[in-house]
Amino acid sequence: MRIPESKIEEIRNAANIVDVISEYVPLRKRGKNYIGLCPFHSEKTPSFTVSDEKQIFHCFGCHTGGNVFKFIMDYKKISFVESIQELAEQVGINLEYEESGSPEKQSEQEELYDINTEAARYFSNNLLNDSEGEIARQYFQNRNIKPQTLRAFGLGYALNGWENLINYLKQKNIDLEKALQLGLIGRNNDGRVFDKLAGRIIFPIFSPNGRVVAFAGRILGKDAKGAKYINSPESIIYVKGRILYGLSHAKDEIRRLNKAIIVEGYMDLISLYQSGIKNVVAVSGTALTDDQTQLLSRYTKNVVLIFDADAAGIKASMRSIEILLKKDFDIKIATLPKGEDPDSYVHKYGKDEFEEIIKNSENFLEYQTAYYENQGMFDDSTTTVEAIRELVKPVALIDDELKRNVLIKTISRKFNLREKLIESELIQAISVLKKQTQTKINQIRDKDTLPKDILFDHNKKTVSSVIYNIEKEFIKLLFEGDDKILELILHYINPEDFIIEVNEKIFERIKEIQNEGGDLKAANLFAQFDDENIQTYLREITIDEHSISPNWDEYTMNKIREKSSQKYVKDLIIKLKQLQIEYKISENSNLIESADSEEESLQLLKLNNELETEKRRIKEDLSAE
Repeated sequence: MRIPESKIEEIRNAANIVDVISEYVPLRKRGKNYIGLCPFHSEKTPSFTVSDEKQIFHCFGCHTGGNVFKFIMDYKKISFVESIQELAEQVGINLEYEESGSPEKQSEQEELYDINTEAARYFSNNLLNDSEGEIARQYFQNRNIKPQTLRAFGLGYALNGWENLINYLKQKNIDLEKALQLGLIGRNNDGRVFDKLAGRIIFPIFSPNGRVVAFAGRILGKDAKGAKYINSPESIIYVKGRILYGLSHAKDEIRRLNKAIIVEGYMDLISLYQSGIKNVVAVSGTALTDDQTQLLSRYTKNVVLIFDADAAGIKASMRSIEILLKKDFDIKIATLPKGEDPDSYVHKYGKDEFEEIIKNSENFLEYQTAYYENQGMFDDSTTTVEAIRELVKPVALIDDELKRNVLIKTISRKFNLREKLIESELIQAISVLKKQTQTKINQIRDKDTLPKDILFDHNKKTVSSVIYNIEKEFIKLLFEGDDKILELILHYINPEDFIIEVNEKIFERIKEIQNEGGDLKAANLFAQFDDENIQTYLREITIDEHSISPNWDEYTMNKIREKSSQKYVKDLIIKLKQLQIEYKISENSNLIESADSEEESLQLLKLNNELETEKRRIKEDLSAE
């Protein structure tokens, strides 16, 4: 099953990128474009730009960018197909599907989803209906999990044995290499494949839209050998740090209550959900990541952390507080009695008592203060100073100045210190943070800036800065959306006129579209290039990064109008053609000096005279039109 290209194009044309992104990022108009703070990295000065004309976005800080589908994919951490489905619903277009002919990447992605869905059905049937699944049913019964909850979360069981799942997949004509890629099966050193999750209870892991992207297999029995959990490897449909377990079940309730409870384990979440507490997500064996907080921020900015009270749980809480504060979350921490976790507590004491724990949760400052107090850090003046500095550090992560001031006053009153003293520590902490942030941004820029190897074909001659700038100007003009300018350039310039390989590829594709009678509008041209390096290059050179004031915008618009004039383009064509001829003349002149005979020298001189004539003719022809 695939979505026809014509339908994808219809959705892209209907979903204006400025309108779509404005729902997630506050934008303001600047010149022809719109700018805002980048949602994909931390910044104070807007470098995130959206082009209404070209229907693309680009960040000059982290170099992320693309079309409207790419924004939804990156922002919501979903697949290409899911982004199409979401935008189709948003713009009111009914999706149609075809049986075959999908692009390779889309086909592979959908095939992996289908394999996971089939495997999930198999595991669920084993648990609910197979006689061998009794051991797993007994496990869940002992954990007080009801049959309807098993079905709601698609819980399952992988039968003991080396080839039960493999035989099932073969019956369904499923590619075992793909199943291997998804971690459903493994391969021995001798090349034989085997069921990787055999004898384990299965937790399917869903995308926010409810598609099965991975599995976690938990060992059964105290005497069983092997790791407690085996998790699916990362794939094109699953990146561990971008998924929150249970979000597909919880997102509506999180929106309704404007609050999310974050727990550690699968069973914690499932037990809470079964008891009626449904605004819960789980990090499931990984530290909370920036991507997960970005994902959660779509639904709420209010969270309650409830991790284990052991050293590992406290460390996870501290780390999570920092990550959440950076994303402007309001954070509270709930503490359970020693030896309890959400799963055990809600079964022992019920929903109301658990909700009372949530109601009495502390803000992050109270939690950290209590932790340092329990560690005995306030028993000594030296460690007290250290603890106070540690309390100020997370406050520096908060952008809201009013919130910061309230917290500074709280610290000041708690320790009977002058506010100015705490403010001084805060200023120092903010300064350190800015330096760290700038270092990270520089690392991102160094990493993501388009490599020269992409721009230049080393088999061709060395590129002068003049040629580089002229070629770049031609590419920019092709994406300005002026039909007459496009026609003029495409008439006089050929792909082989370009020395820089990426420019040649871009021009060649646009020439092909013209010959095919295709749409030469800027938004459509951008959609023709799948290569991420080419996309980044095009965004970098076609979107103006700088705009200082309305006067500057007017000046820039005048320059664009001037450059888009036919005279400007003709002058540019003349310059490029003449430079190419001058290069040939220079080559011939070098050959004349080393010529073996007078006849060869005369032949090269004659050729140079013809080239000089050609130079004048090009200028005369284009100037006369």
